[in-house]
Amino acid sequence: MATMFASRTLSISIDVPPSKVYGFVSNPGNLPRWATAFCKSVSRSNGDWIVETPQGPVKIRFADKNEYGILDHYVSPAPSVEIFVPMRVVANGSGSEVLFTLFHSPGMSEEAFAADAGMVERDLRGLKSRLESGRG
Repeated sequence: MATMFASRTLSISIDVPPSKVYGFVSNPGNLPRWATAFCKSVSRSNGDWIVETPQGPVKIRFADKNEYGILDHYVSPAPSVEIFVPMRVVANGSGSEVLFTLFHSPGMSEEAFAADAGMVERDLRGLKSRLESGRG
């Protein structure tokens, strides 16, 4: 039998067209501008994106640019550890809906999972604020 993890999908409506939201979010260099709970800074090293987080540096790998609004990424907090993070931008009328799924990792406490969800919600609100104010 396959292993399955508890998950939580968080979403936010943004009154900006999906192409503009996708264009901003799909650029890893913009992470410090909207994902402030997760990302202090981002840099390139040997072709990899390295994100400085409150817990230290992590490598992050993004899905290739695409026309479907797929922003999936993989976070590697340690060598040979990769956490899959599904993320999408979909049309919501003339605006967008951003969906971000968290998986409850093995060994992660309920408190840590709730804290991660809180950080994602904060970052999604920051993304909404930045893009709707025209600062994206």
